[in-house]
Amino acid sequence: MTNLFGVWIVITFGFYQLVAGFLDFNETELSFIEAFQYGVSKLNYNPPMVGLTLIPSAGAKGAVCLDGTLPGYHWHPGYGSGANSWLIQLEGGGWCNNIRTCVYRKKTRRGSSKYMEKQIPFTGILSDKAEENPVADFFNWNRVKLRYCDGASFTGDSENKAAQLQFRGQRIWLAAMEDLMSKGMRNAKQALLSGCSAGGLASILHCDEFRNLFPRTSKVKCLSDAGLFLDVVDVSGGRTLRSLYSGVVGLQGVQHNLPRICTNHLDSTSCFFPQNLISHIQTPLFILNAAYDSWQIQSSIAPPLADPHGYWHDCRLNHAKCSASQIRFLQGFRTQMLNAIKGFSMSRENGLFINSCFAHCQTERQDTWFADDSPEIRNKGVEPMRIWLSGKEEALKF
Repeated sequence: MTNLFGVWIVITFGFYQLVAGFLDFNETELSFIEAFQYGVSKLNYNPPMVGLTLIPSAGAKGAVCLDGTLPGYHWHPGYGSGANSWLIQLEGGGWCNNIRTCVYRKKTRRGSSKYMEKQIPFTGILSDKAEENPVADFFNWNRVKLRYCDGASFTGDSENKAAQLQFRGQRIWLAAMEDLMSKGMRNAKQALLSGCSAGGLASILHCDEFRNLFPRTSKVKCLSDAGLFLDVVDVSGGRTLRSLYSGVVGLQGVQHNLPRICTNHLDSTSCFFPQNLISHIQTPLFILNAAYDSWQIQSSIAPPLADPHGYWHDCRLNHAKCSASQIRFLQGFRTQMLNAIKGFSMSRENGLFINSCFAHCQTERQDTWFADDSPEIRNKGVEPMRIWLSGKEEALKF
């Protein structure tokens, strides 16, 4: 079994196109089924289909989806050397910031378990095959995918009776953790909390809470994939993402569940941005992110509302069509991302893999890890992250 301690700080440069195409403003990742049909199936890979388990005790705790239905997760039990190791993956999928978008959302899998896939394929970091799991040591761990149905990265706790909306993300998080602890997670010798996109943000927000579930003898780490959302100016001079986050925080009562070490000196919206949180997290954290994050480019930096004349239309969807001035603007975004992680990178407990891909979410899809143009360091793609997680002693600095 692999030890979970180590230090890896890796920044790569190169402009790959792993994931292209427009992602909806409130839809920050492809579903497993969509991803499977979109590219995973091309690899002649038959991943396990893992069934949905609803959490029966959640209802009594008020831990429900936007529409009041029970939350759920998919669990593939571990075995052998991984029987007492757990990987929790928090699903992503954007946010809802007002009554209209939340009412729409509750009629989808992002707001109701009624619409969730009853089975999903476990691929990428959730794969059960050692030779195909990008971080091969997880293949026989207990692997859990916690479904996302609250719209506030598992942090809200309020309601809107008139619209029949329940904003109970924090309660869902707590109910899910309690249920999993009762199913053996309390005996974990190693545990990793991970997440993609809005789930990547959630893995940062809940990282220290997750650590506190276990005794100090357990080795616990967190991994955020495409969760480093930045508070930056868009192409019109506005702050599109900050406006969105302000609505999420205010509507869903998120402010009560944000780390006080941040809210003691910054406003609640600022404390929903990971750049203001990561340096304060006590638990070892690994950040995997594209410096040219495709979702942030398409929906935060150059969204249609900030580009009424369509000057950015082609560039935002395909970096090969960007003008020289647009490339400089995007390079400025990359610089802001690197500046945001400077303090975080000073800790020897933390790890980084910041590549210059035009991508969003890299750990869950098999084709992003094994495509011909996947990012590599010294001919090794995911090795820096794997070694950081494994805690091997030999150092690798870039």
